[in-house]
Amino acid sequence: MKLIIAVIKPSKLDAVLDAVTEAGASGLTVTEVRGYGRQRGKTEVYRGAEYEVKLLPKVKLEIAVPTDICEGVVEAIKAAANSGKIGDGKVFVLDLEKAVRIRTGETDEGAITG
Repeated sequence: MKLIIAVIKPSKLDAVLDAVTEAGASGLTVTEVRGYGRQRGKTEVYRGAEYEVKLLPKVKLEIAVPTDICEGVVEAIKAAANSGKIGDGKVFVLDLEKAVRIRTGETDEGAITG
């Protein structure tokens, strides 16, 4: 099993949700976060005053998947979140040691699939 963590632009959320569902992911968690990467924030103007926004709004997705569909889900995220501009985000893939569905007691792949 794998845990996919993706940090993307909020404007790409709906497209990414559709893409990962189509790729076989049966569930995910979405969190609104703030951060920066290479772009180190941006400068904006408000009422004539210039100010720097250091932490930009992002969306973090956490998706537990069976190993066999992991690459397909990662590719779906990459395709749906890509605008070709700086700040599109990152995808991280980690090994997932154990998963338990609390309601039924199912473990591992049984707990993360439909």
